[in-house]
Amino acid sequence: MNQLSIFDQLQFADTSETLIADLMAFKEFGKNTLCEKRDGIPYFINEFWTAGQRQAHSIHEISYRACFKAQLPEFFISRLTQPGEAVFDPFMGRGTTPVQAALMRRRAFGSDVNPLSILLARPRLRPISLQAVATALRSIDWSKGEIEREDLLAFYHPMTLRRLEALRLWLSEHAPLGTNDVDPVADWIRMVAINRLSGHSPGFFSGRSMPPNQAVSVKSQLKINEKLGVEPPERDVVQVILKKSKTLLRDGGARHQNIFSLHTSSAWDVSGIADSSVDLVVTSPPFLDIVQYATDNWLRCWFARIDPDTVAIDMHRTEEAWTEMVRRVLKEQARILRPRRYIAFEVGEVRNGRVLLEKLVWRAADGLPFERLGVLVNDQEFTKTANCWGVDNGSKGTNTNRVVLLQRR
Repeated sequence: MNQLSIFDQLQFADTSETLIADLMAFKEFGKNTLCEKRDGIPYFINEFWTAGQRQAHSIHEISYRACFKAQLPEFFISRLTQPGEAVFDPFMGRGTTPVQAALMRRRAFGSDVNPLSILLARPRLRPISLQAVATALRSIDWSKGEIEREDLLAFYHPMTLRRLEALRLWLSEHAPLGTNDVDPVADWIRMVAINRLSGHSPGFFSGRSMPPNQAVSVKSQLKINEKLGVEPPERDVVQVILKKSKTLLRDGGARHQNIFSLHTSSAWDVSGIADSSVDLVVTSPPFLDIVQYATDNWLRCWFARIDPDTVAIDMHRTEEAWTEMVRRVLKEQARILRPRRYIAFEVGEVRNGRVLLEKLVWRAADGLPFERLGVLVNDQEFTKTANCWGVDNGSKGTNTNRVVLLQRR
């Protein structure tokens, strides 16, 4: 008799005990899982997936602030779902969870309050070819661009900025906002262009700037130019888009039969997702007041013709406010999840490890229709297990992946 998969065991037993046993037996990277309780919460500590660069499918190589690596949703999707089932992320950001779900032949569900998220995720869920991208780029009248914002010359050579304006005009005709009925090739070109607006190498449209997952202010960019003693060089917009497209498609593109459902909505009110229609939730919310999403994405919003003032991204500056937000999100996930299915709710350490957000998620789930199974800690290579309870590497921000595991009753 063939050994049952972890999914089949879970279905047969209808219990979380098999999942816990799988975590305890995990030894793919040569380490034993450490299990201990802190403040009544079971922790399972191991290197469950690699944090190495370029280990995931190439189509994930889209930059977005505070996103997790594709290996995280892959770990849970492979264990807790089968092909054809629905995987959802209510804070999808760049779309890591739905894209990974589609790659694994699951139905890809996602939502985010930021309309940029759909523009980054949707194009990678539909089949595309490099030849189609090249043909579309040749059809654009690049002479139509006129500079509307002189301040953006802090980032771009005048000729580059005119071409970006011409591209924006073309996209307005071929990929208008507010509808899913857009040309897939134009959708792809916009996604790539959004990702190439500012960066630190010739692979971006801008002169030397901050890393591509955020945009500095015009004032800050002028200071960078002055400090380096340079002006933004002219970039070949077509070649930048083609080069990035080739990189993204290195491992192949989306399958023709992908089924996906993407929404722009608050994580606690996803009316487009039906009751009891989701088999797994893998997500990660904004971490208190660490990330300034609206500020970071202002340049992307300009290119996509999105008014950032209309994007209602909440900033939860206190633990109480953040916990209440999580509770509202979990209530909504309880509505859409099928019975006995799971949530993998990833959080991180913030404020130099003084706040462990998994404890707040644990508290938020109290009294809701979930079994609280524990916290999986992905103990990365650079993180010593002895230090996994707080940041001790001389840096701020997130040090480990910490995933609260919940099961719908």
